[in-house]
Amino acid sequence: MREVSGEKFEVDDFEETLRPRYIDEYIGQTEVKENVSVFIKAAKLRGEALDHVLLYGPPGLGKTTLAHIIANELETEIKTTTGPSIEKTGDLAAVLSSLEPGDVLFIDEIHRIPRFIEEILYSAMEDFSLDIIVGTEGSSRTIKIDLPPFTLVGATTRAGDLTAPLRDRFGIVCKLNYYSNEELTEIVKRTSRVLEMDIEDDAAIELAKRSRRTPRIVNRLFKRVRDFTQVEGKPNITKEITLSSLDRLKVDNLGLDQIDIEYLDSLIKKFSGGPVGVETIASSIGEEVTTLEDVIEPYLMQEGFIKRTQRGRVATEKAYNHMEVIK
Repeated sequence: MREVSGEKFEVDDFEETLRPRYIDEYIGQTEVKENVSVFIKAAKLRGEALDHVLLYGPPGLGKTTLAHIIANELETEIKTTTGPSIEKTGDLAAVLSSLEPGDVLFIDEIHRIPRFIEEILYSAMEDFSLDIIVGTEGSSRTIKIDLPPFTLVGATTRAGDLTAPLRDRFGIVCKLNYYSNEELTEIVKRTSRVLEMDIEDDAAIELAKRSRRTPRIVNRLFKRVRDFTQVEGKPNITKEITLSSLDRLKVDNLGLDQIDIEYLDSLIKKFSGGPVGVETIASSIGEEVTTLEDVIEPYLMQEGFIKRTQRGRVATEKAYNHMEVIK
């Protein structure tokens, strides 16, 4: 399993224990936190359901965590599902009909909801009602189901894939940005307290620097370094153990791992630095296009290793220099 992937896996149960419950425990995303806190307080003062919320940004930045925090701050329940799991009208009806007044419905990967389901969702979001067609062709009829006021929190890594009608029905839209090294260092120290494994300041800073500016990744790397530390019989995580562990995990000093290096190596050596299409790069290194677009490329672009042009991906001088250094 790729340790520096921002994707979430079913085995990540430890993330549940690390997840902050309230907004003042949530590290980073300061502007988003402040605005959401105001919107929640205003909704509670009016005794209304919070407007629907859209959270978007690269994987691993805390969209799911923020959805749970919103529910906790509203003092209500949260029901969770994903876009791909809603395959038919009955799936959506089952989820919506289980909601109580004020509940939060969290839909992860909301951009992957089928279009015909999305159109049914419009009335649920706007009018808190659900119009379902039942019966076979020629004897079908429409049933209207009244829904309690609720808050839909949608999360996506691909805001551009959302249709305009769906996007416009979210009253609150928040973009989550990559974290600073200082914020990630705070997260590492919090994680060390929660998991009861002390870490030296230098080691925490090193983990933060190599975590692709992503909380989920820094927590994963912490867990792996903790494994090496405990097996070696050490009482706490030192910088020396951290460096040797990250070398064994093939995570370099800028947070790039083997797949990132293969991407840059292919772009520079096979395609002379570009421009070249992402589909071609994916084929050359045996990866899925969506993995490159959602997980690999956002960080490489953020850090200035590649540029995305109309003709394709292009390696920058920084990419050439980095590849020369690690040879």
